[in-house]
Amino acid sequence: MTALAPLLQAFFTDRLCKQRQASPNTVSAYRDSFRLLLGFAQPRLGKVPSDLLLEELDAPLIGDFLSYLESDRKNSVRTRNARLAAIHSFFRYIAPREPGQIELIRRVLAIPQKRFNRNIVCFLDRTEVDALLTAADSDTWIARRDRTLLLVAIQTGLRVSELIGLSIGQIDFGTGAHIKCRGKGRKERCTPLNKQAVKSLQGWIQERQGETADPVFPSRRGGPLSRDAIERLVSKYAVAATCTCPSLKGKRVTPHVLRHTTAVELLRAGVDCSVIALWLGH
Repeated sequence: MTALAPLLQAFFTDRLCKQRQASPNTVSAYRDSFRLLLGFAQPRLGKVPSDLLLEELDAPLIGDFLSYLESDRKNSVRTRNARLAAIHSFFRYIAPREPGQIELIRRVLAIPQKRFNRNIVCFLDRTEVDALLTAADSDTWIARRDRTLLLVAIQTGLRVSELIGLSIGQIDFGTGAHIKCRGKGRKERCTPLNKQAVKSLQGWIQERQGETADPVFPSRRGGPLSRDAIERLVSKYAVAATCTCPSLKGKRVTPHVLRHTTAVELLRAGVDCSVIALWLGH
């Protein structure tokens, strides 16, 4: 009988942290997947997570867990597939380490990803972008920070995690002004800044008065903004912008929609798709 706990701990410490050097976001997502799985298994098996056996995490239980995510937790198919991907990664890791359980592992790995309909990509047109930026145009410190953040997000297409981690030292205002960032998959890239973004960032950083390692967009307490805070501010200004731009009422504006907007603007400007992919860090 194989104890689950040491295998799961080794998966996080050895596989994710040492071998793959996974990002904090990836580790957090995998952690949440197994937290939900172990919480689901505990009442069904009558065991605390530390006492669970690998043999008890079989394909039927995991299939029931995936159904539970959709039916009880009302998760989307995309989320369900992400949880399954984390489970598959764990079982692929233990396959050479537990050859005696290879049939159980094979059955779990055979659980397929679920197909789903993909929505049309949402983006903002130029009028909607202007209305969004105008909504954040006021005399308060917070609004000036938010307007600069929105402008940078729309012009560069940075991910939320990249906006959160952006420090003052990553911005180069010299010839060919650009932002240096390390994105998903530890890919490093330089994203050009246009004149409007340069002017806004220079004014904001002068007002912000931070050190090189400080976040460009700090919270009230000086630390980096959270993902939730950025999502809330984007939503807040999108709602405010509907007063002058009614077309925004039919759109759910998120930070990722701003990223889509960058891609569409580049495409309309005649930029090749391969260049757009590099620009966005794909």
